[in-house]
Amino acid sequence: MGTHSTFEVSTDERVTTVDITDRVAGRLPADASGTCTVFVKHTTAGISVNEAEPRLLDDIETVLAEIVPETGWNHDQLDGNADAHLRSMLLGRGVTVPVVDGEPDLGTWQSILLVECDGPRTRTVTVTCE
Repeated sequence: MGTHSTFEVSTDERVTTVDITDRVAGRLPADASGTCTVFVKHTTAGISVNEAEPRLLDDIETVLAEIVPETGWNHDQLDGNADAHLRSMLLGRGVTVPVVDGEPDLGTWQSILLVECDGPRTRTVTVTCE
């Protein structure tokens, strides 16, 4: 039988990347082995697995801005955040991570990252293990 838990992440910038690996690991049952899905329950944030090196985190934000400009989108007529929706769509809302003995089985340089595209906000992240 699987487990399910949630936690919140607060951000303080419009576009920022937060390493949530330790928070995810803290939600895993000690005897878990299999997979877990990490999912952000929002349409303007994403989840990714990558290196949490500060310069790379800055590069992630830069490339998102270059791929998806801030203005000029039809949805902006509604609430001015179309770029955030489009950026998060490129990232995806979740990742599946292998788990061994209650720990994420990540590579040496891999971390689980929440990428905020429309902050500052408080985001809900779910961790579901099978």
